[in-house]
Amino acid sequence: MKLSYKELGIGSPLLILHGLFGFSDNWQSQAKKLSNYYRVFLIDLRNHGRSPWSDDFSYTIMANDIFELCEDLNLNEIILLGHSMGGKVAMNFAQNYSELIKKLIIVDIGIKKYNMRHSHILSAINSIDLHKISNRREVGEIMNPYLESESVKQFLLKNLYWESKGKLAWRMNVKVLEREMDNILSAIDNIIVNVPTLFLRGSESDYILDSDIESIEELFIDSEIQVIHKSGHWVHAESPENFYQSVLSFCLR
Repeated sequence: MKLSYKELGIGSPLLILHGLFGFSDNWQSQAKKLSNYYRVFLIDLRNHGRSPWSDDFSYTIMANDIFELCEDLNLNEIILLGHSMGGKVAMNFAQNYSELIKKLIIVDIGIKKYNMRHSHILSAINSIDLHKISNRREVGEIMNPYLESESVKQFLLKNLYWESKGKLAWRMNVKVLEREMDNILSAIDNIIVNVPTLFLRGSESDYILDSDIESIEELFIDSEIQVIHKSGHWVHAESPENFYQSVLSFCLR
């Protein structure tokens, strides 16, 4: 699949993969700063953002999409950064195409299977009948009973765009993402990766627990784990300067 992407800066390639329900625009601020040092690619994964939709959806398929992009653009010795679901895509890519990777950065996601924690988000999305909506404000008001977090609501609202005059649409393929939720939450394959890897975890997040560290280090044998303080799951948005400094320090070694 030919993925949509944005390119900033010059130098060695650094690819950024967003998380579930996200898209490349969520990473504009960090990408702009990193583009002072690297040729940054902000990528929309399949069924997200401006990339094509497909019924075929798995971590292996998404990793293959990234490989196709690297082949098309003749990219190698890449730095690959992935957040949440994008982190699992990045890990799968490293397990299958490690020869293309110089360094790997995984943001607030582990290797294990996760329990369902997106029910409220899916309920909020499914409460919207876009055929009856004329503006974004209405969407936000309908979502309010399902979402306690204003930041999560604004995150989802960024996915809305005007498909045509007076007609809003989602940039994400909600039907497929909901259908594939068990797959999205699944553990990654048990394949050892020998690539320099940085795992970043939010201090207020429970996606990577202390009890997960041993199994991560057994699979990613050249890895380190850092805590980004004053941040939850959206580490790059909640503690942007600390996140940026940790990423840059690791990349420039």
